[in-house]
Parts: sequence; structure tokens; C-alpha cells
Amino acid sequence: MTATDLSGNPRRFVLFTVFYNARAYYPVLAILFLDLGLTLDQFVMLNLIWAATIFLFEVPSGALADTIGRKRLLVASSVLMMVEMLCLLVAPRDGGAMLLVLCVVNRVCSGLSEACASGADEALAYDSLEETDRGERWDKLLATAMRWRSAGYVIAMILGGLIYDPAALNRILPAGAGISADIAHRLPVALVFCQAVACFLITLGMVEPPRHTTGTTCGDAVRLTLKTARWVFTNPKTLVVVVIGLGIDSIVRNFATITSSYYRLIDLPEWSYGFIGAAIGLLGWFVPSVAKSLNARYGTLANLGIAAGLSLLGLAALVPAWPIFGLLPATLLMTTLGLLGFTVSRTLHAEAASSERATVLSVKGLSFNLGYGLFSIAFSRLLAGFPDVPAGSALKSALFWQVPVFAILMAGLFTWACRLWKRMA
Repeated sequence: MTATDLSGNPRRFVLFTVFYNARAYYPVLAILFLDLGLTLDQFVMLNLIWAATIFLFEVPSGALADTIGRKRLLVASSVLMMVEMLCLLVAPRDGGAMLLVLCVVNRVCSGLSEACASGADEALAYDSLEETDRGERWDKLLATAMRWRSAGYVIAMILGGLIYDPAALNRILPAGAGISADIAHRLPVALVFCQAVACFLITLGMVEPPRHTTGTTCGDAVRLTLKTARWVFTNPKTLVVVVIGLGIDSIVRNFATITSSYYRLIDLPEWSYGFIGAAIGLLGWFVPSVAKSLNARYGTLANLGIAAGLSLLGLAALVPAWPIFGLLPATLLMTTLGLLGFTVSRTLHAEAASSERATVLSVKGLSFNLGYGLFSIAFSRLLAGFPDVPAGSALKSALFWQVPVFAILMAGLFTWACRLWKRMA
């Protein structure tokens, strides 16, 4: 019997994670929806729909990946990514109910796509590595993927910011070839649609690794889901990593989705958003090396503490909304997400069995998105509860109140985790 050739999977995993995650509309994500005619409250609530979709389908999709195959889920994820981009390409500006419906479909497809990809990509890549020193090989592959994803961000952020701003774009176009704001605002979305096509072609070329499965039906997937979720939340190490991780991720990632609104608050021009994202992407090239070194030197709980401390510092420094210098805390928060992701990923991979790997990662993803969704509700209520006169006042007030919430939450979680850690020793 000929052995399955899995040597191309790690390279395809790196390519997939770059094209899937480094999206050209990220530097203008919030204002993209606002300029289509939505309010900031509606945008935050759309993100709640996105998180709710992932909450419903994250773990079932991970269990399906562990039963019917990771490759099939990744192909489906790529198709859904194409559909979500098409919704934004055809959405009418100031289109009322039709605009809102298409944006909801976009968020649902985006959530389904994330759910299908979450866990399946890493699980397929991890099980494609040689078993000898697999943990060390995974650290190297994960660091490589994070670096190339950062390089992809640099390109995507610069292009996305430039082509979204019609004034900047028309300055470099030939005379008489100018484009309208409505067309310019669709260009980052069109570019991401092309990335979705690339993801589809990449996933078609992946090879499914041999796996020990407990079945091949949806019923088997449900049973695996329940079994794995029970294990994740009764294993003290995975419980601590997931709970503290979601506590940090929910608040920091919420800010990541509204960065373009924050940039407007600190009076930065739209054309600069892409360059800012590119600069953060360049810093992200070094984050995996730092994260790998910190995880080799310190324990899991210590690294989570470092991520929590940096996040608190960054959130507090956002509140004054300093012109230009307000970029520093925003950059700190974005890079801290990289450290958190590396720490959580390596810990869960080390603890999980191969036959349940994608399901374990999906349980993590579901938990993180549940936390993100709940905080999105709270943040949207904060925004709605404060007057926005002068413009930006509501956002400044909401940024202020999330700081004590985060501090109290982290103090409670780390007190609980330290006691649990001592009992494990």
C-alpha cells in the first residue's frame, strides 16, 4: 500500500492562512459598513450575528472535520468566503432593508466560513507533520505561518487603505480615468474575493491525512462534540487556557474590529489606515519569535499573565485618544493578540489527541467567539448609552469603561487559575 504523500500540506497551510486571513478590507472594516449606510451600533450588532453564527456552528464543524475530513471543511470555508464577498460587492449604498439583509447574509456566511476553517486548517497541518519531534516541528511551522501572514498583512493593508480612498487613488490614476467613491469602496472587497478564489484552489490541492475516527456520520460528530467539550472543560490545563484566553481575546478583538473608527477619532486620514496596518504587520513578523522564546522560557500561566498585562496597558492608553500617539496602544493590542494566539494554540495541540484535534480547537474557537459576542453586546449598549456630541464622544466613553471591566475580570480569573494550578502541581 502506497503511503499518503502529505509533504505539500504544510506549505499549502501557510498559503491558505495568508490568503484567508490577510484581507484587504481590514484597515477600513468599520467604515466600510458605515459608508454603505449603516450606523456604528448596527455594525457592532452585525458582529454579534457573526459571533452567534460561529457559536452555533464552530464545534459541530470541528467535529465534522474530525469525522468526514478536514479538507472538505476547508473547501467549504473557501466557497463561503466567496459568497460573503459577493454580498458586499452587490450591496446597494444607503439601500435600507436590502442593504441590511445583504450585510446580515455577509456576516452569517463569514461566521460559517470561520467555523469551517477554525481548527480544521491547523489540525490538517499538524497531523501532516512527521511524528518525530512533532511538537517542535509544529512550533516552527506555526511561527512560519504567522510570519508570512504578517507579510501578507503588510501588502493587504497598504493596498486596502490606498484603493479605498478615491482621492488618493485618483491622484495616481491617469487623467480622465478617475473613479467614484462608491466604486473605490468596493475595490478592497473585490480583492478579497480574488483571495477567496485562491483559497479554494489551495484547499483543493490538500491531501487528507490518515486519521483514527470514531465514525463518519453527523451523529458521530455530535457525540464527538459532546465528549470533547466535556474533556476541554474538565481538564484543568485546557480549562484555564480557554477561559483566560477568551477573557483577553473578547475585549481586545472587539477593539480590533473598530480600529478604523478609532483612527477617525484620533484624526488620522483614511489613506493612512492601510499603512498603519502594514506597519503593524511588519511588527507581527517578529511576534512569533518573541512568543516562541517566551513560551520556551516561561510557563503557560505566566505567558497568559504577560498577555493580560500588556492588554490592560494598551486599553488604558486608548482612553485619552491622543492624536498620532494614540497609535501606540492600538499597535500594542494588535501584537498582543499574536502572543495570546501562539500560547493558546501550542498548549491545546500538546494536550489534544489526534482524533479529536479539530474538535478541541473548535471548542476553543466557540468559547472565544461566545465571549466576543457577549462583549460586543455590552459594548454596543455602552455606545448607545452615551451621547455622541461632539462626534466620537460615545466611543471615548465606551473605551474608558472597558478598562475597569477588563482589570476586574483578569484579577478574578488569575486568582482562580493560580489556585487551580496549585492543585495540579
